[in-house]
Amino acid sequence: MVDNRYATALVIGSVLSWLACVYLSVAVGTQHWYQYHSPSGSRDASNSSELPELFRGEENDEKTYSDHLFHHNGTLGLWWRCVLVRAPSNWYKEPDPKMETVCVSFSLPQQFEAKYREPGNHNSGEDLIRTYLWRSQFLLPLVSLGLVFLSALIGVCACLCRSLTPTLGIGVLHLVAGLCSLATVCCFLAGMDLLHRASDLPEELDCSLGWSLYLALISSPLQMMAAALFIWAARSHQQNYTRMTAYRVA
Repeated sequence: MVDNRYATALVIGSVLSWLACVYLSVAVGTQHWYQYHSPSGSRDASNSSELPELFRGEENDEKTYSDHLFHHNGTLGLWWRCVLVRAPSNWYKEPDPKMETVCVSFSLPQQFEAKYREPGNHNSGEDLIRTYLWRSQFLLPLVSLGLVFLSALIGVCACLCRSLTPTLGIGVLHLVAGLCSLATVCCFLAGMDLLHRASDLPEELDCSLGWSLYLALISSPLQMMAAALFIWAARSHQQNYTRMTAYRVA
């Protein structure tokens, strides 16, 4: 028999875990982690009819797509890169051109390719810090989601067995998942800072964090709060069970 306090903690923890999982999943699947806005972006886009083909090329190195992001109001995510370009038109010079967003996903080999001290210059030597930061920001959210799904599976088994014993392990898994989510954001921000230092940024370029990054950042404390509730419920139930057992023996 589970005390109402423990049941309430488990329910609240499950809701927090579900919200964190949704937030992190949306963050991973969207491209609004980092946003660029250049005052000359709209003017350049009017002459960029060939930009989408250049931007979609799988052979593009880091410098090529980074320059497109800098000059064409781009957005960057863990899996996506997007730029704002002029929509196709029959007019040679349309008075008020319509703009559209062109997005390209990073392929799996691109997620693991080496980064160089000078972006795009293979002769400058590999930048190990940026390389492993990029790989970490790709792998850590997957690890976080995997740990949450594993804890959910353990929780279902615990419910079927009517036992609170695995709850402590579920809490530990959520704690590690929360740390992985937080580390994802830290790796992404550190990698972007190093990229900007190694790149020639346009003048008056405005950089800002996007809502996808904030979703990932919010998911971390939600997972940690869920972990605290699960661990508290498991520890309190164990202590209460130990006292009841000692009382019956006495």
